[in-house]
This record gives sequence, structure tokens and C-alpha cells, in this order.
Amino acid sequence: MIFRSLFFLLVFVPFLIIAIPLQALIIGFNLPFSHAIPRLFHKLGCFFLGLRVRVIGEVASGRPTLLVSNHISWTDIISIGAVAPVVFVAKREVGEWPFVGLMARLQKTVYVDRTRRSDTGRTAQAMGQAMAQGETVVLFAEGQSDIGTHVLPFRSALVGAAQLAMTSAGASEVNIQPLTIAYTGLQGLPISRNERAMMAWVKSKSVKQNIRGILAGPVKDVTIAFGAPQVLREGADRKAITKAAENEVRAMLVALNRGGSLPPKSAQV
Repeated sequence: MIFRSLFFLLVFVPFLIIAIPLQALIIGFNLPFSHAIPRLFHKLGCFFLGLRVRVIGEVASGRPTLLVSNHISWTDIISIGAVAPVVFVAKREVGEWPFVGLMARLQKTVYVDRTRRSDTGRTAQAMGQAMAQGETVVLFAEGQSDIGTHVLPFRSALVGAAQLAMTSAGASEVNIQPLTIAYTGLQGLPISRNERAMMAWVKSKSVKQNIRGILAGPVKDVTIAFGAPQVLREGADRKAITKAAENEVRAMLVALNRGGSLPPKSAQV
């Protein structure tokens, strides 16, 4: 804990003093290297939080891409952001949090108001515009977090943003790519089911308790696995494609939690 405190004061804080205004200028002038500073921020965040990230596969290329992922903890964002240049979809409340909201805006986060069904269309349009501009968007498709033992049903409504991207960008196809995040070890040892609460965002705890538990915890091994992208074409069944992505994320999570090899990737369709 002492080492992390020194790292925060001597490295992280000076970095933020320089990086925040610089990133604001990059976003303001719409410069092409807007992901460089966020990637470095997340890499430093992984070091500070004791996250050792292993990557399997890679982000699909050649088409606008929507990554649909499971969700376990706020550290998911740090881990994913450290290994891929992405834009996240987050609940509206995140934008109102001190400091976190600022950092989210500087990474061009798209917000969704889950209390208003009418907000889905606006969020989908914003996601579609981001993909049309070449961004890879991450959607935590369960709509909430879980402790990482299983995958909740994916919501397909916002996957329609990919179809909006096709319209606005003139693209005929968009990638819907499964993304699995799994917390697989503590201090290099396999993690037990009971220990998963040390990584997960536990709803029965306060925000301070959740953050303190992760900051004070041991080194955590995180695996991020990119699955096989499914091609969403105009008029395709987004519910079927979302369900297929959900099934692949679930299969990968089970395999990673058990320490086994990943199931073979299905072919693109």
C-alpha cells in the first residue's frame, strides 16, 4: 500500500497534471492520436492497481467494430483501455462523478440513461456516429455488473447502433465482436469463487468500500479475450447476432475461470 501511495504521488499525479489539459486540446482540435494519452493512463492505472493483463486475440479490423463484453468491475475499463484504443459506453451517472466523469469525457465516452427507455435511440445514434468516425466502441451488454462467475443475458437494443453506423458511414457491414474479461488469479495463484468479490463491484458495499477493497488488494491477474467477430449486415437479425455473441462470451468466461483453453472460434458469417 505504501508503494502504491508513493507511485500515485510521484508518478500518477504529475502525469495527470500534464495529460489532462493536453488531452483536452487533442479532443478539442479533433486530432487523430486521441487514444495515445488514455492508453498510457490506463497502463499506469493497471500498474497502480496491481492488474496484470493477458490478452488473447485482437480487435477486429477492416470494418466499424462494436465490442460486446461481460462486466465485472470498474477495473474492467482500466484493463481493456490499457490494451486497445476504444470508446466506452457508460451509464449516465458516471459522467457526474468527480474526476471519473472528467476522465470519461476525455476518452469520448458515450452515455446511456438506463432509467429512460426513450434514451436508447439517442445513445445508439451516438455509438453509431463514433463507429462511423473509426472508433471501436465497447458495450457492456449485460447492462450491469456481475461477480464474474457467469454471464447475464445481453441486451440487444443498443447493438442497433452498428446498423446506424452503416447508414451514416455508408458501410455495408459492421463487426460485432465478443469480448470476455475474466479475473483469473491473485498473487499468481488461481482465484476461488469466494475471492471474486475482491475484484467485483459488490452492490451491497458503498463506493468507498469497493474502491478501498481493490486498492488494498493483492496483485490480480486479468485475461481479456477477443472472440470471433460476427458480421452485421443491413437487415440482419441483431437479436440473433447478440445472442451468438453472448454465448461465445459465456463459453470463454467458463473456460478462463476453469484455467482451460478457449473454445474454438466460430467462423465469420
